[in-house]
Amino acid sequence: MKRALPAVGFFVVAVSLASAFATAQGPVASARPAAPQSAAAAPVTVKPAVAHVPTSATLTVAEQNALVKQYCVGCHNDRNKDRTSGLSFQSFDASQIVEHSDVAERMIRRLRSGMMPPVGAKRPDHATIDALVSAFETRIDRAAALNPNPGWRPSQRLNRAEYQRAVKDLLAVDIDVNQFLPADTLSDGFDNIADTQTISSTLMEGYLRAASQISRLAVGDRNASPSSTTWKVPRTASQMRHVEGAPLGTRGGLSVLHVFPADGEYFFKIMLHMGPTGDLFGGPYRGEQIEVSIDGERVALMDINPRMNEQDPNGLTMQTPKVDIKAGQHRVSAAFVQRFDGPADDLIMPIEHTLADTNIGEVFGTTALTHLRDFTVAGPLHVTGVSETESRRRIFTCRPTTALEESACAADIVRKLASQAYRGSVPADDFKDLMSFYERGRKDGDFESGIRLAVQAILASPRFLFRIEQTPSTLKAGQTYRIADNDLASRLSFFLWGSMPDAELLKAASQGTLRNPAVFEKQVKRLISDRRSEALSTRFASQWLRLQDVDKVRPDHHFYSYWDTTLSQAMVRETELFVDSLIREDRPVTDLLTADHTFVNERLAKHYGIPNILGDQFRRVTISDVNRRGVLGQGSVLLLTSIADRTSPVLRGKWVMEVLLGSPPPPPPPNVPLLEETKAVDDGKTLSTRERMEMHRKNPACNSCHRVIDPLGLALENFDVTGVWRIKDNGAGVDPVGDLYDGTKLDGPIALRNALLKHQDVFMLSFTESLMTYALGRRVESYDMPAIRQIVRDAKAKNYRFSAFIPGVANSAAFRMGRVAPAESTTEAAR
Repeated sequence: MKRALPAVGFFVVAVSLASAFATAQGPVASARPAAPQSAAAAPVTVKPAVAHVPTSATLTVAEQNALVKQYCVGCHNDRNKDRTSGLSFQSFDASQIVEHSDVAERMIRRLRSGMMPPVGAKRPDHATIDALVSAFETRIDRAAALNPNPGWRPSQRLNRAEYQRAVKDLLAVDIDVNQFLPADTLSDGFDNIADTQTISSTLMEGYLRAASQISRLAVGDRNASPSSTTWKVPRTASQMRHVEGAPLGTRGGLSVLHVFPADGEYFFKIMLHMGPTGDLFGGPYRGEQIEVSIDGERVALMDINPRMNEQDPNGLTMQTPKVDIKAGQHRVSAAFVQRFDGPADDLIMPIEHTLADTNIGEVFGTTALTHLRDFTVAGPLHVTGVSETESRRRIFTCRPTTALEESACAADIVRKLASQAYRGSVPADDFKDLMSFYERGRKDGDFESGIRLAVQAILASPRFLFRIEQTPSTLKAGQTYRIADNDLASRLSFFLWGSMPDAELLKAASQGTLRNPAVFEKQVKRLISDRRSEALSTRFASQWLRLQDVDKVRPDHHFYSYWDTTLSQAMVRETELFVDSLIREDRPVTDLLTADHTFVNERLAKHYGIPNILGDQFRRVTISDVNRRGVLGQGSVLLLTSIADRTSPVLRGKWVMEVLLGSPPPPPPPNVPLLEETKAVDDGKTLSTRERMEMHRKNPACNSCHRVIDPLGLALENFDVTGVWRIKDNGAGVDPVGDLYDGTKLDGPIALRNALLKHQDVFMLSFTESLMTYALGRRVESYDMPAIRQIVRDAKAKNYRFSAFIPGVANSAAFRMGRVAPAESTTEAAR
């Protein structure tokens, strides 16, 4: 198989073409003749039924103009544009609001949320504001119903998470995609926004390396040469508790899924963390052992020698004897043998979780334990064959018994895999190319070598890496059309599963029945009920709530010694399971703020003070403390909105505005000092975070924004950096009292939750905007707001349940229709 390397030339060309596919947005979708379009893709004039819009408000255009002039122009005028985000209403005309819907939507959001007019300014009564906003919305929504605009986006490529899931669904290979592909760019919080998905030589090389390695692992490699894979365990990970997946009776270490390319001999390397002087970290060492297991069965047991760094020139490294392992995916664990029995709080047991078993042990001489640092799998040293695996069973759907049967069997295998990977039928020319790669591999090796090279070509094809949708060639720039059923199936599966369609969904698409409302509704329900829809929590909700930022905060162990990365991981998992439960139980979206349950394992339960929870498994518990209900009381959100040594009401307030209300505050003006530059001690007294903020807000340049942001964050000030409830901050009593931008009094998490529910229409709009952004793979624009409002109106009749929002987005014109690229977009892309 080593002679298959010349095939890389094709891969480079193929992936280079992918760049053109991703950017050139003309009506031609491929350099080759496109596959015959299904009837669903034929150019049609689609005029969806006129959506329900609110009845016209009683305010006349003249009255609307008068209200804006009386309450808005005083600040939003030509003279103050630099201080009002560029908004001037000095020439505002309500009769022209459709033509300037981008500005109108900004006004609507601020008025709906109660942020404008600002606190202290003269305000009309609530009924008048509601009438004004309703008048704006009515005019815009009626215009949109008569002329729907589904928007346009470039072709999407598979991001890291989608690529990983697609490979797993296609070939049953679970890979660490981070080894191959660079990080995806985030835009509006999401990593699947098409126009920010850059194409670089590094990315292309990553796709090629991934295709080569994945095909080798999936098919198996009788000519495999030795290689190694290393996992690292951060020093801040707890090594006291049992790691999920490792055998019972062990502590710490790690447990991973690893794919072995062939039957043969492998060995493992283990490196332990060193102390500050270069010696083995932790102790006591007498009797300390570490074991390596495959699928729960011990294959090596090694004693830990405290003088090993003096004996081994490579440092604190151990190597196991050779181990015979079968090809395929196995769970590999390296963990310390547990030597402590009895209750967790037994005095003879080391400090339990923690940086206490890392830093504190060094400083105070407690019974800190040894820590795993690196774990390496190496081999195979001697290949003995390739055993049957789940991947091979998926690939080899037929087995030739003679040389004459090989070509037909290979064609059947390649066509089946390519149809699934390409998410539809395989054009004749593409199939011919794939078979040429099979033939090249077969010539240089055997039947399996040919299949492996064909699989490699499939994984490197633009038709797999890019979600290229058919565009009717007869339409002109800017015209709309109903997307083909195959493209609709792909949109739906990547929305709900974060992966490609399965056989049943592709069958409905190929038969042309997916556009049928009853069939589409059935498929939406089926996809949501499938376990793969956990992507709505691990992908959509995780990014919407900014859970990726949890990893960026490492609490200072001098102040939060009981934090570790294991706790952070548990916090993220809690929120993912929480959101997943709300979706599967079809709860109201408001339960994100009010639900009285969550999910904890033993580590997280002890952190929250929840009794009687033991073990690594997460389980559902009822929250008796009303302050901790919903995401506002979960450690993930509270940690990601803090910094290392203190809480940050500013970050927490900004998070509420940006994520829950969809109204991110403007960036701070230049040359404004950071809060850290505000003195922390005054007259010998250590100031609380609130006291330092009040000094900071005395700067007029800071006050205008902070009086909106700070009360939202201060309402959560009873939660410390790691989400533990407290009543004092630096010796001073925590003061969560403040005034919301609409005058509502806040005095803690409960009041904040109630204030958000008071503006739940804004919360619902923000949630729906984010859901649609994720589903479409593009940013929501002002022309999308009428559809979003319609989804929220329909959901209100169903008590705002998740089952109203998800199908609502999937049934929207923006999701089911396309728009030919505007001429200027095609020209810009060509450059």
